[in-house]
Amino acid sequence: MDPYINEWLNLVIRFAHLITGIAWIGASFYFVWLDNSLETPPQWKKDKGVGGDLWAIHGGGFYEVAKYKLAPEEMPKTLHWFKWEAYTTWITGFLLLSLMYYVGAESYLIDKRVADLTQFQAIIMGIGSIVIGVGVYELLVRTKLRNHGIILGLILIAVATALSYGLTQVFSARGAYMHMGAIIGTIMAGNVFFGIMPSQRALVKAVNEGRAPDPAYGLNAKVRSTHNTYTTLPIIFIMISNHYPMTFNHHANWLVLIAIILITALVRQYFVLRHFGKQKPLVLVGAVIATIILAFLIAPKTTQLTKAQKHQVVSSKQVLSIIEQRCSSCHSDNNTDDVFKTAQAGVIFKDIASIEQWAPRIKARVIDAKDMPFMNKSQMTEEERNTLAIWLTNASLY
Repeated sequence: MDPYINEWLNLVIRFAHLITGIAWIGASFYFVWLDNSLETPPQWKKDKGVGGDLWAIHGGGFYEVAKYKLAPEEMPKTLHWFKWEAYTTWITGFLLLSLMYYVGAESYLIDKRVADLTQFQAIIMGIGSIVIGVGVYELLVRTKLRNHGIILGLILIAVATALSYGLTQVFSARGAYMHMGAIIGTIMAGNVFFGIMPSQRALVKAVNEGRAPDPAYGLNAKVRSTHNTYTTLPIIFIMISNHYPMTFNHHANWLVLIAIILITALVRQYFVLRHFGKQKPLVLVGAVIATIILAFLIAPKTTQLTKAQKHQVVSSKQVLSIIEQRCSSCHSDNNTDDVFKTAQAGVIFKDIASIEQWAPRIKARVIDAKDMPFMNKSQMTEEERNTLAIWLTNASLY
């Protein structure tokens, strides 16, 4: 595919994914807050079947919201359903995954340093991991385990850990993280498709037929909706994780991902409890402390120069030669890379002055994280990284 067309498709699909994701997550957060903020209604509302209500003010107006225990006596003419936010988020997400990691498998998904895969093998493994992950979840959530949240949660964490480890053994680090995101996102969309919507349709059908709705439908939808609540923040992190190589480029990246999933779920727990009127600041403090500990544990080791290296002279000519040979294909006015036709992240290396300008970025990405050059396409050697480190240190550029 033409790289320019690929960039535009990437922009359009990513933008659509972002918009629909905001709509879905926003609606999800609102209804969780709404459900947890309902108060005991007056008796006349109870007599009508209302289980909880609340008053709110927004945009210069007052809103009265009521939730029925099961359903109203008569179905209203207009009933708003919330499903397409979830479906369109999943559709655009899968299109984006396909464009970047399947069409562009050799650039983003396959890392020859991890596993020497063909494009076809990588795609089959990618789709297979999603099918396996979602399949295991659906099997578990349809058993009586759904009534034992803690036990089910521990089992799902174990499954997620196994998947995370397995994916990092066959894919690029970024590709592994994105496939964990695809698994979680598909589970979330599946909860809407397989659980929440069938339950809602059953409730509507019962009311239209004059029957009392089966409470089991509502409970099933509630369980799946709760699961989606706790996976929202983890999937948001995964969506932006490719910007933070200190997480995915760590040698135990699979474990780092699980740690971040647990931390973000803990943050969500704090807000869920707060919606219930329970102030548990220690939950949030615990998440902050866990984040600090994680940051400390995965911090890259600072390059320590030997006594001889500290006195070694690296010329600007040597630095220019390395940058031109290993970096300029993706960071110049006229890129020569087969995929990246424009300067990535706006970083352009023209001369020694422009290299000095981006010195902190070079240290972070080339010396410490070593995720640049991208998947080492230009085959930068350790000797060349050390040469750059010596030059940066001796020139006091960071």
